[in-house]
Amino acid sequence: MSSTPSDTWLVVGKITGCYGVKGWVRLHSYTEPQENLLSLEGLHLQRSGQRKPVSFDQCKRQGKGLVAHIAGVDDRTLAESFQGMEVVVPETALPPLEEGEYYWRQLQGLAVWLVQAEARTLLGHVDYLLETGANDVLVVKASPDSVDDRERLIPYLPGQTVLRVDVNEALIEVDWFLDE
Repeated sequence: MSSTPSDTWLVVGKITGCYGVKGWVRLHSYTEPQENLLSLEGLHLQRSGQRKPVSFDQCKRQGKGLVAHIAGVDDRTLAESFQGMEVVVPETALPPLEEGEYYWRQLQGLAVWLVQAEARTLLGHVDYLLETGANDVLVVKASPDSVDDRERLIPYLPGQTVLRVDVNEALIEVDWFLDE
């Protein structure tokens, strides 16, 4: 039911409920756009660390989310048993990105450095990102070595507020300001 422990699995969605009486489920996708979830290879359902392959044979937008039919599930009672399960894929199933693009998970945990002239000041580490519509926002939490204990919301605007991202060095350099 699960694969080798060396595999890295990523949560890309979640079954949040049932839709209708013919085995359809409500599907919350963490991909952008939402429909990209279904184009990923190796989809599995996971609960309590146990995984099993899944195939969605139909999918459509419904309101702000998706509804999908799980192949072989043709009644509501069986569909209800999938509620709360996460949709996961092996990390290798993610498509490669263009130069300078990053998955959010790659930015989480990176040190955020304020760059002013020749000086660098540690602001903290990326805790998570917010999608605001206009642009994404880095939520930077203070760390033991940061300049202060403040949480900062920094717009993720490459070439403007974000000067450099280096995943290998685990850092992001920003043009921002210190709160007075």
